[in-house]
Amino acid sequence: MANFSKSSVPQFSVEVYQNAFLPEGGREVNAIVTVTSTGGGTTGGVPLTGGAPGAAVVLMVDCSGSMDYPPTKMRNARDATAAAIDTLRDGTRFAVVAGTHKAEDVYPGNGQLATAGPQTKAWAKESLRRLSAGGGTAIGTWLRLADRLLGSAEVAIRHGILLTDGRNEHESPEDLRAALDACAGRFTCDARGVGTDWEVKEVTAIASALLGTADIVADPSGLAADFTQMMENAMGKEVADVALRLWTPLGAEVVFVKQVAPTVAELTGRRTEAGPRAGDYPTGSWGDESRDYHVCVRVPEAAIGQEMLAARASLILPSPSDGGPPHTLSQGLVRAVWTDDMVASTSINPQVAHYTGQAELAQVIQQGLDARKSGDFDGATAKLGRAVQLASASGNADTAKLLSKVVDVVDAATGTVRLKARVAEADEMTLETRSTKTVRVKN
Repeated sequence: MANFSKSSVPQFSVEVYQNAFLPEGGREVNAIVTVTSTGGGTTGGVPLTGGAPGAAVVLMVDCSGSMDYPPTKMRNARDATAAAIDTLRDGTRFAVVAGTHKAEDVYPGNGQLATAGPQTKAWAKESLRRLSAGGGTAIGTWLRLADRLLGSAEVAIRHGILLTDGRNEHESPEDLRAALDACAGRFTCDARGVGTDWEVKEVTAIASALLGTADIVADPSGLAADFTQMMENAMGKEVADVALRLWTPLGAEVVFVKQVAPTVAELTGRRTEAGPRAGDYPTGSWGDESRDYHVCVRVPEAAIGQEMLAARASLILPSPSDGGPPHTLSQGLVRAVWTDDMVASTSINPQVAHYTGQAELAQVIQQGLDARKSGDFDGATAKLGRAVQLASASGNADTAKLLSKVVDVVDAATGTVRLKARVAEADEMTLETRSTKTVRVKN
């Protein structure tokens, strides 16, 4: 295990969980790669002092006309932004953007970032009084302005927080996708939908593309607590742009890579080549935390008794600005061993089995809700019943509770359910938004 040299940043470790044994002719190797960083970041929202790398944060607040319905929504958004500003660590660079069919940096203005301190925080909160509802929604313009602002800072951590209450109606889906593509890898972003008039797939796509979190705040009065928590998490990040690098030997290839805890996130298509037979998958910014990744590798056939290194998983920091080599933070090995022992080759590693189920759980919830919306009630019942079964078997109590607001559970163990005749829109949107949240494997 390799550790990064500065004491002010987390120390990374990589652990690999797998059943390395394959039957004759077996070619597919599955492993759970657990990445843990300790010794950096914040604990319980308590800021680090001394030696922390610089950070910049842009708060993007929806100020479209719909934020006036009800009028308390805009007030709650201002209060939440003020609470987030209070949570900024002194020295953090920051700005506030008002988002409508265009984007305006309302503080500090002129395309600049302020430096957090008692006076600038007070001025920033004063500027929030100028936020008023009116106009349309073009989220891509908000993100592009945030990118320009964040790009002006020589800092290690660049982060956005985005709040919207409506659909992205004043630009095309292609425009939003182009903005996300332009911003990906440049900053991370947490996205929140307030109320029930926004599009879940839009908000979750923003968070997914920018390696952040997505959630619903159905009651605007809960915004301040949510924004405070998001900012505490952002202030806890100490290392940015960490990549999971997978090296495979000649003849082997990566089938897929996905984050499976604390949420399911597909990373396969985000690979960037990193030398012969190696590719990097982005993981974003890290503080004190642990995440799990499911890696599947296809290897060449080999004879009984043979063994090979199927993949090497490394945590990589990119090349520093002085042109030096990338820094390896830690690494672990994925193995393949061919055996004629049927018991050994057919047993499934508990971590792999658990997270395969969690990934299926996220998928069948999405499929079930889509079927319900399209009027395919038999399909919805089957998919959501399978979701109840998986949530129950894996101990995912939070998801099971959300499912119980959409279906009546007859028998969780068999996945026997009935669709509820009436479902609150907020309950359905909450289930869809949080469908990718997973629980760690039981010890």
